[in-house]
Amino acid sequence: MDQPALTSPPPGTGTPAPRLRDRLTIPVLASGGILMAVTQTVVVPLLPDLPRLTGASAAAVSWTVTATLLSGAVLTPVLGRAGDMYGKRRVLIAALALMTVGSVMCALSSDIGVLIAARALQGAAASVVPLSISILRDELPPERRGSAVALMSSTVGIGAALGLPLAALVVQYADWHTMFWLTSALGAAGGAATWWAVKESPVREPGRFDVLGALGLAAGLVCLLLGVSQGGTWGWGSARVLGLFLGAVVVLALWWWQQLRTAHPLVDLRLVSRPRVGLSHVAALLAGFAFYANSLVTAQLVQAPKSTGYGLGLSIVDSGLCLLPGGVTMLLFSPLSARISAARGPRITLALGAAVIAGGYALRIADSRDLWMIILGASVVTTGTTLAYSALPTLILRAVPAAQTASANGVNVLMRTIGQAVSSAAVAAVLVHHSSPLGGVPVPTLHGYRLAFAMAGVIALAACAAALCIPADGGAGTTRRARRATRGARDEAMEGA
Repeated sequence: MDQPALTSPPPGTGTPAPRLRDRLTIPVLASGGILMAVTQTVVVPLLPDLPRLTGASAAAVSWTVTATLLSGAVLTPVLGRAGDMYGKRRVLIAALALMTVGSVMCALSSDIGVLIAARALQGAAASVVPLSISILRDELPPERRGSAVALMSSTVGIGAALGLPLAALVVQYADWHTMFWLTSALGAAGGAATWWAVKESPVREPGRFDVLGALGLAAGLVCLLLGVSQGGTWGWGSARVLGLFLGAVVVLALWWWQQLRTAHPLVDLRLVSRPRVGLSHVAALLAGFAFYANSLVTAQLVQAPKSTGYGLGLSIVDSGLCLLPGGVTMLLFSPLSARISAARGPRITLALGAAVIAGGYALRIADSRDLWMIILGASVVTTGTTLAYSALPTLILRAVPAAQTASANGVNVLMRTIGQAVSSAAVAAVLVHHSSPLGGVPVPTLHGYRLAFAMAGVIALAACAAALCIPADGGAGTTRRARRATRGARDEAMEGA
C-alpha cells in the first residue's frame, strides 16, 4: 500500500512560515548598526564638560573622538577580511563585544587615559555595518536583498540622529556615566541577539591572514588620519603634521607594493583597480565628506548666540532634536533607494543622492537664519545621503566575488571615514578663518558657514560626477533579458511538444 509523501504540506497550508529567528535577522542586524552609530556619537555633547569632569586638558579630551576614529578606520578593513576568512557572524559578535567592553570601561572610570583606551575599543564597532551587509548578501534571496542593504546603510544616520539628543538629555539631567551604562546594556543585548538570530554565513575565502598587510595599513592610516584630525591644533605647517603626512605616503606606498605581491592580501588591490570598484570607493570618499559637513555645522549654527545676528541660541538638547527629522528621513527613504536601484541601477541612485545633497546645501546657503529652513535644508542633505549611502554597498556587492564582500565593503566604509575626517578638518579650517570676536571669543560668521556649505555642495557634485562615470553593470536590464530568454525557451519547448 502506498504511503503518503511526508514532505507534502497539508492542503491549503502553502509554504511553511519562516522561523522567528529568520524573521528577526534584518531587525537585529539593523539595531546593531544603529547602536554602533549611537556609541560613536554620544560623547560629542559631553566634550565641552569633559575637561572639568576628568581634570584633563581640552586637547587630551579631544582624543576620546580621535581614538574612535583611528581605531575604526584601521579595524574596519581588518575585521572585514577576518569575516571573509573565519566567519562574518563570529567576527560581528566579536566587534559588538569589544564595543560593549569599551562602554563598560567608560562607565566605570573618569580617568582620561582609560576613557581614550575605551573609546579606541569602541571603534571596532565601525565594522558592524559592512559585516552585516555581507551577511545579508549571503543569507537573503535577491528580491529581499536590496531593501535590507538599503536599511542597513541608513542605520548610520539614524543612530547618529538618535545618539546626539539622547546624550544631550543624559548630560543635562543625569550623571554622564549613565550614558555609557546604557550603551553597555544595549551592546550586550545586541551581541546576544546576534548570536541567537543570525546564522553563520557558509561563504568563506580560505587563506592565511595577512598580518604584515594589516600592520602596514594600520600604520599608514594612523599617520594620515592623525595628521588630518590634529592639523588644526598642531598647525598644518608644523613638523609633526608634515612628518605624519610624509610617513603616511611612504608607508601606504610600501603597503600597496606589498599587497600586490602577496598571495593572500588583506585588500585585493586588483579589484580596486576595476573602475566599478575603484570609482565606487572614490564616490564614497566624496559622499562621506559632503554628508559630514551637515552634521558638524548644524548643531553649531543653531547653538550660536542670538547676538551674532544669525544664531538661535538653542540648548544642547534642542540642537540635538533638530537632527531627529534627518534620522526619520533616512528610515523612510531607504526603501525608495532600493526601488530606484532595482529599476535604474545603484550608480544612478548614487548620482541622484549626491545631487540631492548638493541641493540641500543650496537651501542652507539661501537661508540659515530661520529654524524651519535650517531643519529643511539639513533633512534634504540627509535624504540625499540616504540614497547615496544605500547605493554604495549595492555597487560593491555587484562588483566583487561573494567571498570578498566583507573586506570590500570594509574598504568602502573606510573611504567614507577618511572623507568624514577630511571634512571635519576642512570645515573647522573654514570656520576658524572666517570668525569674528564676540565678547572676546572668536565666533564663526554666517559667511563662514555659507562657505562651508558651498564647499560641501561642490564635493557632492564631484561625487555625482564620479557616480556617473561608474560603468553600468546592467543589473536590471540583465534580469529582464534573462526573463525574456526563459520565456523564449519555455515557448520553444511547448511548441516542440
